Parts: sequence; C-alpha cells; structure tokens
Amino acid sequence: MPKGPTIAVSGPPGSGKTTYARRLAEDLGLRFYSAGMLFRELARRKGLTLMELNELAARDPSIDVEIDRLTRELGEKGGVVIEGHLVAWVLRDIADVKIYVTAPLEVRVSRIASRDNVSVEEAARETIRREMLHRRRFLEYYGVDISDLSIFDLVVDTSKTGIEETYSVIKAFVVSVLKAKGLI
Repeated sequence: MPKGPTIAVSGPPGSGKTTYARRLAEDLGLRFYSAGMLFRELARRKGLTLMELNELAARDPSIDVEIDRLTRELGEKGGVVIEGHLVAWVLRDIADVKIYVTAPLEVRVSRIASRDNVSVEEAARETIRREMLHRRRFLEYYGVDISDLSIFDLVVDTSKTGIEETYSVIKAFVVSVLKAKGLI
C-alpha cells in the first residue's frame, strides 16, 4: 500500500511542469522527483548535450527503459509528485492524479530561451526537435500517442493566467481529488 498519493505532472518543454510540480510537493508535504533532471544528469555523466542524449535515446531504448523503471519505482512508493514530459503515461495505472500543463509553442520557446539564456531561435530549434523525438520514441517504444490527452484528469494552458492563478487552479483540483479518494 503506497504511503501517500502519487501525482504525475506532464507536458511539453517550457510548459511549467517543474514549477507547478515542485510547488505541489512542497504544499502537500510530498517528495518531488523530476524525470527531466534525471535525464539531464545522465547526459552530463555521458558527456553529452541534452539533445545528443535525446538523439541517442531515439536509437537506444535502454535509456528510456531505465528512467521509466526508476519513475515507476518512485510512483509505486507513493508520497510523491513526479514531473516529466512523459511520466503520466509511464504512471497512468499508478498515479492518483495526472495533470497535463501546456502553453502555445511560442510562449514555451520564449520561456526556455529566458531560462536557458539562449536565443529564441536556438530554443525553438531545440524544442521542436526534442518534441519530435519524444513523440516518435513514445509511439515506437510504447505505442502511445502523446497528443492523446484522454488519460489526464486535468489539462491546463499555463499561458492563460499568471503562475499564481494557474497554480491555485491546479492545487484546488488536486486537493479535491485527493480528498475524494481519501488520500488527504
């Protein structure tokens, strides 16, 4: 029996996944885990850029398999908010709440450029390439079309309101679902 809820927060690069997942974990007293950080750490250990590791993962399924295994282990333990581009699909049968955050490409690219201190053009190029690789890998490896959002309990466009307003909607929804399930 899990010790506390498992919450999965997914979405494309620059959508706000980490911001909202980290806040949820903090406010609900849960652990926070980022599949993207694990992926970035693996890239550093291998001496590769994030894009190079994404391209390698497109040829070598063992990279995704390992990250997904760790993600499932954490989800099964419970008491955690896990964020990542694809974690909700990995945890679809484990997560108590699955949230998808998104924003239009131009908004996400602008956020990424600012966050990573790169040009908008470079951020756009890398973001589009990463999204294409993710879509292709997940379809090929798992038979999952990541444009099908029907597995999610809540889908939020983070460009419509400010961070605080968007977070209040997400938190209220999560708290409501967890209370209904008797998890808080």
